[in-house]
Amino acid sequence: MAHPLAVPLAEGAWRLPTVRGPWLNTFVFTQGPGREVTLVDTGLPGAPKRVLAGLAAIGRTPSDVRRIVVTHAHPDHAGGAAALAAATGAPVALHGDDVSFALAGAGPRFDPSTRGGRIMARLGKGTFPPVAVAEELTDGQALDGGLHVLATAGHTPGHVALLHEPSGVLVVGDALMNVGRMRVSPRALCNDARLCRQTVRRLAEVDHSVLAFSHGQSVADGAALGAHLRTALV
Repeated sequence: MAHPLAVPLAEGAWRLPTVRGPWLNTFVFTQGPGREVTLVDTGLPGAPKRVLAGLAAIGRTPSDVRRIVVTHAHPDHAGGAAALAAATGAPVALHGDDVSFALAGAGPRFDPSTRGGRIMARLGKGTFPPVAVAEELTDGQALDGGLHVLATAGHTPGHVALLHEPSGVLVVGDALMNVGRMRVSPRALCNDARLCRQTVRRLAEVDHSVLAFSHGQSVADGAALGAHLRTALV
């Protein structure tokens, strides 16, 4: 069975699987007269080849990319950022609280208050090619092309979700995952598990039509998130 290089989510929005299946995704948004491209997340260090193939599948070239937005500084999201920045010439944008990790090429520590976090810390934080950050994102910032930044700290200090207002696609990064079932990011994978469960609540208040996960299938149901959070975060 063929694995798609690009999956349409809405007008001007696509999911690019960077591994076989929907388990790790990059997102593409196009806007403007020339349909310039914004990439959201870059996968593992080996993902850029597949990301560029996904762009080609929707008729875009590396030179069309105007900005690369990274939701947070973990290897499976920022790992391909340096290579994609070099291939496209596009600047990388990341929340200010994760910039030091991107520059160091190593994600923040896992939550030591959880047993799983202590185990993950002993296994190592995971490294990736250091990334030069051209733009530090802030909560509430509106980017060119209709992306709106929503700070959702906890998974990492500078984790963000992104609402693409023209299409209604809400990219939740790792604040939520949809592997097996929709769930809040596992405590063992968070820098601050309690804070993650607090900040993810704000996403239930965001008007959207498609819920797009970095890990898992997207959900084309604007009511699904609120219903899930009402039961998962009691």
